[in-house]
Amino acid sequence: MRRVALSAALLALAAATVSAVDEPKPVLKPTDIRAPFIEQFSEDWAERWTASEATKKTSVGGETFSYVGKWAVEEPIISVVEGDNGLVAKTKAAHHAISAPFSDPIDFSEKPLVVQYEVKYQKGGNCGGGYLKLLEDGFQTEGKEFSDKTPWTIMFGPDLTCPGTKIHFIFRHKNPITGEYEEKHLKVPPKPTIEKLTNLYTLVLNPDNTFDVLFNGESKASGNLLEDFNPPVNPPKEIDDPEDSKPADWVDQKKIADPEATKPDDWDEDEAYEIPDEDAGKPEGWLDDEPETIPDPDSEKPEEWDDEEDGDWIAPTVRNPKCDEAPGCGEWKRPTKANPAYKGKWYAPLIDNPAYIGEWAPRKIPNPAYFEDLSPVKNLNKIGGVGIELWTMTEDILFDHVYIGHSVDDAKALAAETFDIKHPLEVEQSKAKKVVDADEEEETISFQEDPIEFLRAKIFKFVELAKLDPLLAFKTQPETGAAFALAVVTLFGMLGMMFGFIGASQATITKSSKKTDAPTPDDKQKTETTPVVPAGGEKVDTTLKKRK
Repeated sequence: MRRVALSAALLALAAATVSAVDEPKPVLKPTDIRAPFIEQFSEDWAERWTASEATKKTSVGGETFSYVGKWAVEEPIISVVEGDNGLVAKTKAAHHAISAPFSDPIDFSEKPLVVQYEVKYQKGGNCGGGYLKLLEDGFQTEGKEFSDKTPWTIMFGPDLTCPGTKIHFIFRHKNPITGEYEEKHLKVPPKPTIEKLTNLYTLVLNPDNTFDVLFNGESKASGNLLEDFNPPVNPPKEIDDPEDSKPADWVDQKKIADPEATKPDDWDEDEAYEIPDEDAGKPEGWLDDEPETIPDPDSEKPEEWDDEEDGDWIAPTVRNPKCDEAPGCGEWKRPTKANPAYKGKWYAPLIDNPAYIGEWAPRKIPNPAYFEDLSPVKNLNKIGGVGIELWTMTEDILFDHVYIGHSVDDAKALAAETFDIKHPLEVEQSKAKKVVDADEEEETISFQEDPIEFLRAKIFKFVELAKLDPLLAFKTQPETGAAFALAVVTLFGMLGMMFGFIGASQATITKSSKKTDAPTPDDKQKTETTPVVPAGGEKVDTTLKKRK
């Protein structure tokens, strides 16, 4: 019966797998949407992107690090859309940098700036960036010299910060008085759950200083550049005088110990916090002579134990069962209770300090670097390219479908063509993967214990996963997949041989070997289309064709 069940499982698996394979993956179609910059990492991607070869040096010339992380454009490890390749940071624990210039600088002082792209942490998150840098116009052609020192205007995207995850939105604002740039960070960045799925990140920055940060199409943070960033865009009008200092006789202590207070005569600091409870008595039935643990009476010295080499064998101990039936075992000790006479160390009570002046603060002076910029978006530098510059402990971070332009509708349309198709399929795959992970955690029977049951469990697990995703089933259980493929080939081979022998046995020769009639066209056609397997002859190929 077990062999019958096993055969039935194989047939069920064959049907499930063939049915799943028959459903083709959606195919990526290059978008017709136009924008200042759209990147889907087609075959000519290397004509636009340049990997950095820069080396960061210290002030004395010593090398600190180089951008040795490798880049590749390839399909995801688990692909759900045919032809949907992405840019992948391949190297673990390495610095990566790559950039692409725009054909024309992007000015977003009068039109919205829309930045959208996908990131997939294929191996999960472990200290790795996934953000883009929109490079300042004039520095987009650094190419092989692109580094962390290359000026940028906006930085946006996810960052796994060990622990935790947040979506960066940072812009570099120029002080019109000093000419210095200062990074402005979003006060409360979104902190989404990333997992190992493709996620969509969108930034909309409007000329009126408002912004919106979206994660997978849902708004997660919105506000105004003048209100929601640290440090603020506009500095304070007044600052503390750096030359002012607190006078030596300034008293800012509000309370002091009462100098006239004295410790009461009956205050004993030596009294213990707890004392023995003299009212407590030993419970009736307490077993003074019984130990709490005893040698395990069921344990035996192992046969391989050698007293000369291993020493004297000592049985493990277990709780004394007599102690479970009695109030307790061993020496009885009187419990303790709180000491009513305990007061602890005496301290003088606090009173208001008669010499208290108040909290000291330096005097204010006009801020020499003060300015007021009520339209920071209009004053941000134009962007001339996009770069990815990061350090990561996680390999195989995939970037895809980058949109940088002015149309929210076009960004949504691009997401509808790509992310909205891909993400639901990945979610289904994730569910299938969780089934595999859960099954792997379950205790299974070994092959030695029960070969038939072991194979049956493996097969049914493979069948369930193959119904959801046959490719994932073969990738996660290659041994079972290979065994299944061999079994299917063997099964169909046996069926072919069986039908061949049946056909041979039914092909009874009724005519004599001497043929007197000339062959007619019909006879010739029958000879060519009817395979016959004579006894002891070679096997003739059947008409069964491989399913494409």
